[in-house]
Amino acid sequence: MHPALSVIFFTVVSGAGFGLYSLTAILQLFRLGPAMDRSELLSALITAFVLIIAGLISSTGHLANPKNAWRSVMRVKTSWLSREAVLAMVFFPFGLLYLLSVYLYGPHVPAFFGLMGVIGIVLGFMTVFATGMIYACLKTMRQWNTPLVPANYLLMGLTLGALFHLAIEAYFGADLQFITGVAGTALVMTGVMKGIYYYWIGKTSGPTINTATTFTRASVRLLDVGHTAGTFLTEEFGYHVPVGTLRVLKVVVFGLGFVLPLILISVAATAQTGAFALAIFAVLSSLVGKGVERWLFFAEARHVVNLYHGAQHT
Repeated sequence: MHPALSVIFFTVVSGAGFGLYSLTAILQLFRLGPAMDRSELLSALITAFVLIIAGLISSTGHLANPKNAWRSVMRVKTSWLSREAVLAMVFFPFGLLYLLSVYLYGPHVPAFFGLMGVIGIVLGFMTVFATGMIYACLKTMRQWNTPLVPANYLLMGLTLGALFHLAIEAYFGADLQFITGVAGTALVMTGVMKGIYYYWIGKTSGPTINTATTFTRASVRLLDVGHTAGTFLTEEFGYHVPVGTLRVLKVVVFGLGFVLPLILISVAATAQTGAFALAIFAVLSSLVGKGVERWLFFAEARHVVNLYHGAQHT
């Protein structure tokens, strides 16, 4: 698929926002790790909402007519895109109520507002899951039609959220040992999951020109693709990237997205000075790595329609 930068920005940034909100609320409501004061909680939650809103706004950038974005909520029964849009909208009142309670009461929020926070956590995870399912439900795209896709989306969002949270904690001079453990574990788990995904899509499998035409008793040879140059279908649904470039970019994904942030936060956790700068570099490195990962997610996907334009496998 042709990678759309607006969609890449949306999925990475909004996923980070939902991950940061959910992680912050979980740590505070369930009293996990060192206690956070009002300023830390507000900073984390406000940052989360800024990321979510920026991502959602950018999601309209690939529409021919952004004014029609409201139509995305019209097919909840059949469309994961509609479910994602509805879940994102429903999240806001619960998430904002929890934010308001932190502003009014600090870390010790009343039970009612705590419940609002828990509902916000669930809706945040459900929204990111729905985003992944927009692609995972497409049987015409072998590289997307797998449970690994929503699992990766959830882990990516949680990992970025943990790194943002660590940076905020470092800014306030808090003890970073616990959150470093959380972020480090998330980085390792997400890196392993991404490796499994790359291994899985690298296997030669899926539909072929034989199965696409249903002529399976003999080898089918395409005599004429009907054109001498690229078409809209071949460029939008079969974006070509040289194999060598793919390998380099995957090294970038693991190097900047996982390995370097893991090193930086490990140093930050024990550093006497400069912990905030190290944490910020870890966030920026991970964002670049995740951006490249999401670009590859689209660029490596092949629609079955390419079988009718010369491809032997999708």
